Amino acid sequence: MRLGLMLGYAAGQMQLPIELVQEADRLGVHSVWTAEAYGSDAVSPLAWLGALTTRIHLGTAIMQMPGRTPANAAMTAMTLNQLSGGRFLMGLGLSGPQVVEGWHGVSYAQPLARTREYVSIVRAIFGREAPLTFEGRHYQIPYRGDDATGLGKPLKSTLKADPNIPIYLAAIGPKNVELAAEIADGWLPIFFAPERYDAVFKPHVDAGLAKAGKSIEQFDIAPTVSVVINDNLDIAYNMLRPMLALYVGGMGARGKNFYYDLAVRYGFEDAATEIQNLYLSGDKGGAMARVPAELIDAVALVGPRERVRERLALWRNSPVTTLNMTVFDVETLRAMVELMAE
Repeated sequence: MRLGLMLGYAAGQMQLPIELVQEADRLGVHSVWTAEAYGSDAVSPLAWLGALTTRIHLGTAIMQMPGRTPANAAMTAMTLNQLSGGRFLMGLGLSGPQVVEGWHGVSYAQPLARTREYVSIVRAIFGREAPLTFEGRHYQIPYRGDDATGLGKPLKSTLKADPNIPIYLAAIGPKNVELAAEIADGWLPIFFAPERYDAVFKPHVDAGLAKAGKSIEQFDIAPTVSVVINDNLDIAYNMLRPMLALYVGGMGARGKNFYYDLAVRYGFEDAATEIQNLYLSGDKGGAMARVPAELIDAVALVGPRERVRERLALWRNSPVTTLNMTVFDVETLRAMVELMAE
């Protein structure tokens, strides 16, 4: 298992933890990942960081597929991969219906079929074996809709590309996880619980790998894991309660919240329902207070250094191959590198 560094997305003023990323680069951390929601994008920060680092891989977690055509996403990936000397990791995801339809103004319908077509087109562009053509339900290239000019022609990228730029998919739902294992090189789950992998994820990962005829060794499982090293366990828990309350309680509508559904599959249905009810009623503080310590421990590494060392064993003994840490200071980064070396 190797270490990655998850930066997420910016809120308010755009600021990059440059010293943190440069220290990760110096320490040999495998990758740094950026995100996007409906503010900062995932690509611009990586270009900035790529110019300030030398070894660390540069990953998007994730580029929102509904906000970019497959060709535009492929052009971005090829460009950053060349500029960085082959360090780019292409993380893709669908986001959710609130952002897709409320921000990008496009349909969220049939997300699995859209994802399959999208990845197929991106891989064809990377391959550069022939001018691009594609006949799918959601994408037709060249475009041939009723309003088409008829002037579209198949094109091949003028930029040389590495045909093997790794593609990762963000997924937590059963069908999405299976699709990721089938068509992607890696998987970017959020709120991954190693002790519940066998019950919640393994059947779907195995099914996807079987469809593709590949082994688990050919698939990078790269979850995001919050790490808070603090001698006061209650302080460590409280640092993560706001985030979990936001996702489980408010990230999506009632009946259409993927993170709530995941907490239920993990066995926290009563707590998740209470968190969601409080959050959607406007009582965000109450929702935060209801986030159980057991849920935090299931998906994060918190507490004194020795406790984090002990619980890190759960992750080492799981199928996780890249542990993408969210850390809040350089000291925690260094501590995790040291713990991994022990």
